[in-house]
Amino acid sequence: MAAMATTLTPSLSKIPFFENKSSFHGSPISSRAAQSIKSTPQNLSITMSSPPYDLKDFNFQPIKESIVSREMTRRYMMDMITYADTDVVVVGAGSAGLSCAYELSKNPNINVAIIEQSVSPGGGAWLGGQLFSAMVVRKPAHKFLDELEIEYDEQDEYVVIKHAALFTSTIMSKLLARPNVKLFNAVAAEDLIVKGGRVAGVVTNWALVSMNHDTQSCMDPNVMEAKVVVSSCGHDGPFGATGVKRLRSIGMIDSVPGMKALDMNAAEDAIVRLTREIVPGMIVTGMEVAEIDGSPRMGPTFGAMMISGQKAAHLALRALGQPNALDGEVKTVQPEFVMASAKSEEIVDA
Repeated sequence: MAAMATTLTPSLSKIPFFENKSSFHGSPISSRAAQSIKSTPQNLSITMSSPPYDLKDFNFQPIKESIVSREMTRRYMMDMITYADTDVVVVGAGSAGLSCAYELSKNPNINVAIIEQSVSPGGGAWLGGQLFSAMVVRKPAHKFLDELEIEYDEQDEYVVIKHAALFTSTIMSKLLARPNVKLFNAVAAEDLIVKGGRVAGVVTNWALVSMNHDTQSCMDPNVMEAKVVVSSCGHDGPFGATGVKRLRSIGMIDSVPGMKALDMNAAEDAIVRLTREIVPGMIVTGMEVAEIDGSPRMGPTFGAMMISGQKAAHLALRALGQPNALDGEVKTVQPEFVMASAKSEEIVDA
């Protein structure tokens, strides 16, 4: 297994973080008092107000079709120019990737590009297990939900969000509103840029093009350079674990044994503990960690995805020479929120 990589070039200026702090070190981002948000049955009165326009006689302002085309094209092309050389590229916008990008985006010095092959980001976090609605999050990862102001039903050792889509839609709406973040969905990371034994970015293409290389000839890709690449491609599948599988194929790591059978208690602790910079310039987070380390799968519980993503973000911040919770530069870590440590003997040591 590759050893932890050396620190990346600390060339960025250190403008302070957003004033709101991270639940990663025990302090919710919300300005209100930190407390569990519980949903409780109650009698609600409904108050409806009229829309600020006349629904019986509604007319849009006129527009030329070419203006719509130019607005979309100009803005997307400017984003491609802006993020052609960026600070962090997060590959995969599932629950771990979104949590990582959200945490990174709090530092306004850091430009974050998110690459997602699907039209709809979120990975498997739109539903719970077996296509059911509820999302189970084991404590103390519920502190991240408090930060996002997501309601849940609280039990002794875990909390339940009534629909997983509440988590995914909420974190996306907060994340994508930030000026230093761009989501490139329907875009696939086809390969890595590697220079001098260091991952230095990703090779990109439209996802539909990537899926049809066997039906068309010579559809060359584009590139996106980055100081840090965070691979959150999930467990093995058509587009799964692609980051670590590519590292193996080019000889940067020895093997990708795949995840073991399900063990929730061992799996979630292991995913967080083993989230790390696996080769110089590339951090692995989420279920892709289980693929490279042969740790158990966790099944339909999502706390480890959130906290692994946050840890990956702070590893990236450390590598970029920015304040980070791992070095205690943001705020002292509270004892109840120290990262879990896997105790299973079946877990491969990092």
